[in-house]
Amino acid sequence: MRASDGNTSSSRPVLRRLISPWEYRHLRFASGVRFAGGGFNLGVGLVLVSLGRKAGTDRERRKCYGWATWFLVHAALLLVGGYLDSIADRPAPPG
Repeated sequence: MRASDGNTSSSRPVLRRLISPWEYRHLRFASGVRFAGGGFNLGVGLVLVSLGRKAGTDRERRKCYGWATWFLVHAALLLVGGYLDSIADRPAPPG
């Protein structure tokens, strides 16, 4: 029988409470979907930034930059979420 010391804590139970059960069982798939969605939103945001630079009026420019900000922030959140899912998918260290 192995004695457990009080200093060891596993992050797995915390992750199980924060992530939905289906997603926790399929973390690699969920991280791939988040990375793909983040890449798509990044592309759309960059296209909108380039369109905003070519806009004729200030109103059109502000509209393009506003939408670009929305897509770029969403892309950053999705990419960070995908990264965190890929970290959670790593096997637990032995011991």
